[in-house]
Amino acid sequence: MNDYYIALKTNLVIFVHPGMVSTIINKLRIRIKNLQVTENPRNIKIKDYTYFLPEDKIARYPLNDRDSSKLLVYRSGNIEQDTFRNLGNYLRENDILVYNETRVIRARINFRKETGANIEIFCLEPENPSDYERNFSSRHSVVWRCLIGNQKKWKEGKLVKDLMHGEKKISLFAEQIEKEGKETLVRFIWDYEQLTFSEILDITGHVPVPPYLKRDDEDIDKSRYQTIYSKVDGSVAAPTAGLHFTEKVLSDLEVKGIRKTALTLHVGA
Repeated sequence: MNDYYIALKTNLVIFVHPGMVSTIINKLRIRIKNLQVTENPRNIKIKDYTYFLPEDKIARYPLNDRDSSKLLVYRSGNIEQDTFRNLGNYLRENDILVYNETRVIRARINFRKETGANIEIFCLEPENPSDYERNFSSRHSVVWRCLIGNQKKWKEGKLVKDLMHGEKKISLFAEQIEKEGKETLVRFIWDYEQLTFSEILDITGHVPVPPYLKRDDEDIDKSRYQTIYSKVDGSVAAPTAGLHFTEKVLSDLEVKGIRKTALTLHVGA
């Protein structure tokens, strides 16, 4: 169960259990054979990438070593298996790898109403200020576009949550401003201006591990649900293909003459 497999095919990344590898390989062979190559992405059919994955084959936790994950390789009409740490064997000198330096924030905030109802607010992207850096550095209030769990139990009024920063007690408030489809604009206000919103999230937020893992976030996720080169806060989901890189893999690629560059592209839910 505690294993990650990664399949790289253009932009497709799939996590599967070791016992499913043969099934996935056979299905990919069939799909690739039947696919019509097109330059227009609008003609791509999601169903061509659909397969059945039993819940008991989903790895709930990563391997101890990031780069020991398996790598599925498609080349010259053949599909092969390898280990991620050998990625450099499939790249050539002067190839360029582009790394996404986005960093996952602790985007889930849990509130408890006086009635006992639990409300989860999942912060998706900043609304006011809309600039990530300015929003994270705000010291009194911010507005975020959010998804709200158990929203039917929160029809009006403010939610409040007490936090501790050292010996200082802080109150964090949340109020709904406007509902837009499945998303809601939520204003957060806190009564201690020495803390930024980024620090508020670090104190009370939870790592937004994918719901298909069917578990709460744990201490391990604070480091393992980040790439080792993440720098810029903003994502609410990890750029999963990058989770398997280690310092050793990066060093080996550099020695081989693989060039690199970086960008920041925040990943949404």
